Amino acid sequence: MTLKRRLPEALSMSLLTALLTLPVLGVHLQVEGLKVALQGDARPVCIAMTAVFLARLFQEPLKQAYSWLNLGRLLPGPQRLATYRTPLLTLLVGAALIWPFFASRGAVDVATLSLIYVMLGLGLNIVVGYAGLLDLGYVAFYAVGAYSYALLAQNFGLGFWECLPVSVAMTATAGCLLGFPVLRLRGDYLAIVTLGFGEIVYLLLNNLDSLTGGPDGVKNIPKPTFFGLEFAREPSTPGGVTFHRFFGLDYRGGDVVIFLFLLALVLVLFILFVIDRLIRMPIGRAWEALREDELACVSLGLNPTVIKLSAFTLGASFGGFAGAFFAARQGFINPESFTFIESAIVLAIVVLGGMGSQIGVILAAVALTVLPEVARQFQEYRMLAFGLVMILMMIWRPQGLLPASRPRLELPQ
Repeated sequence: MTLKRRLPEALSMSLLTALLTLPVLGVHLQVEGLKVALQGDARPVCIAMTAVFLARLFQEPLKQAYSWLNLGRLLPGPQRLATYRTPLLTLLVGAALIWPFFASRGAVDVATLSLIYVMLGLGLNIVVGYAGLLDLGYVAFYAVGAYSYALLAQNFGLGFWECLPVSVAMTATAGCLLGFPVLRLRGDYLAIVTLGFGEIVYLLLNNLDSLTGGPDGVKNIPKPTFFGLEFAREPSTPGGVTFHRFFGLDYRGGDVVIFLFLLALVLVLFILFVIDRLIRMPIGRAWEALREDELACVSLGLNPTVIKLSAFTLGASFGGFAGAFFAARQGFINPESFTFIESAIVLAIVVLGGMGSQIGVILAAVALTVLPEVARQFQEYRMLAFGLVMILMMIWRPQGLLPASRPRLELPQ
């Protein structure tokens, strides 16, 4: 198709972009007392129109240039990553252990948040990436883990390390309970049911005032301790001991931030270790068989009920890890931290990084959490840029940034 024939289509797409983005980016209501006026800046709308027009007009030349330049070779291939995986991971873990002692407090805090999304991405990657089950309500398990730790710590006085396995067990139970109603569902129907499960949990958290605190949430959630040593200026209990007094150090408020980052790193490494072992076991092969073809999976004598329940249960348990740590890090949680947008972001992390790829999920989670903090002046356009990046990825690299390596057998010539 020539440029002349693509011109009307590009113009129509540009006008449609203007109609969709004008109410969001260009015009807004300005209320001053009793006066209501329309105000706004048309520059973001013009930028969006121009970008859509040029992308649609030069779509074919851009695709040809992409294939000619072979830009995909700039990213390391699965075989190359497998070759250098162990030394690369060792180097990255060593750098991550040293980095927080030299970085600023704000940078370490942002890195801790990115590690929480790494945990969520790795957990959802089991359900979506390995088992091929589309889950749009993963934030529900995140919320169950967070509220389990918060309520146990507040009502029974338990610490983080005592509550962590209980929170994970309760989240795994919730995942197993969700798995039973969706055993016969697949595709869009499965996505709708899981989406409804996430909304049900959100509404319960908002309305069970006597248990969850309702919209006010849960406050004064205790921070994790280091073998019983608290990272605070004064101990919370009369017989408690603080970290700086036990080691004879001066109190620094940044110590707790560094400790939380290192704790999140340990949890991520533990989750990576468990998943790496699971995908090499028969259960991991069964997940992949279910993802590729459920009928063929049944014909091989595998039980799809057990496979689906195991995927939902294990994926939910890792969401419980992230939820419990999130509650401990924040010290305060409410239902607004567990909306549908969180599920959408975690699912986008899995798709962007490459379904079934652990390294890709880590890279995508870090990119989607760190880049918005770096470019704070474009914070209001974050979701617009996020959507454009996902569209471009679906066009030029649908397999993700770092797709998972698949074993293959080549016959000799």
